[in-house]
Amino acid sequence: MRGAFAALLSREEDIEVVAEAEGNGEVLARAQVCRPDVVVIGVDSEEGEEIAAGGELSDCRMLLLMASTTPERLRRILALRAPGLISTNAPPDRLVHGVRKLVRGQRFIDPEFAMVALDAGENPLTPRDVEILCLAAEGMPTRDIAERLSLSLATVRNHLSAITRKTGGRNRIDAIRIARESGWM
Repeated sequence: MRGAFAALLSREEDIEVVAEAEGNGEVLARAQVCRPDVVVIGVDSEEGEEIAAGGELSDCRMLLLMASTTPERLRRILALRAPGLISTNAPPDRLVHGVRKLVRGQRFIDPEFAMVALDAGENPLTPRDVEILCLAAEGMPTRDIAERLSLSLATVRNHLSAITRKTGGRNRIDAIRIARESGWM
């Protein structure tokens, strides 16, 4: 995929590909030597996320490249505050457009990811809801959750019912799945 992106960008008259790196491990070394205006970093691996978060490429505008994502992961990637984020599934002209925007000092977020972020909504769960749901996700029975948190059994049941309602889940298991996928826990 790296070669395809490099070839695509090289076809543009106003874009020069100065280096390619075999995996994200070489990105830092190559970027420090070549000093590109924009560096495209794959963040589907922990290594890619670490490079994007590390700050070693502060002289370069970063265009983070990733496959489809969950709202939780998207929030984590957006929190890195990189100037650009694009999907590996984006059409070629969108990649070129994103690079050009970054060169001009503007931000670029792939519309696909912007819609995921907008559709995710705000976290409807209280901190206590999250605490209870995390324990339930570990497989802890309701009685044990109540004992661990020094709550009555009825209070824990009420929280679990409210959590299910707030998440739109059909049951506790579905509520856990929804909360995880939405990045609420």
